[in-house]
Amino acid sequence: MGEAKACERMMKNVTEDEILLALRDCFDPEVKLNLVDLGLIYAIVLEPDEQSKPVFPRQRVKVTMTLTTPQCPASGLIFEQVNNRLASIEQISKVEVELVWEPKWTPHRISAAGRAQLGL
Repeated sequence: MGEAKACERMMKNVTEDEILLALRDCFDPEVKLNLVDLGLIYAIVLEPDEQSKPVFPRQRVKVTMTLTTPQCPASGLIFEQVNNRLASIEQISKVEVELVWEPKWTPHRISAAGRAQLGL
């Protein structure tokens, strides 16, 4: 029965909501808030990857995001967290992270949950 559940899970496509949930495990180490609630994730695009191995359906994911500042000293760590977290999902075959500066990040992008956690 356990094998059947694992196989069923692998056959299911990942959703944008599942990607956002996974990205909540990635934090800006200076602000101590996850990237989603901090408002750094701008877009997620999922596409089927017909060339992936093993043969069960897998997807490519592209995350468009920004940082709180262009001089962010933790940028390398943040990108590594995003890549590693999404690459750990069985259904994901390839991760691409695109860094953009427009629209510019402002504290207004922080979610209500993030504001509460930061005491704002």
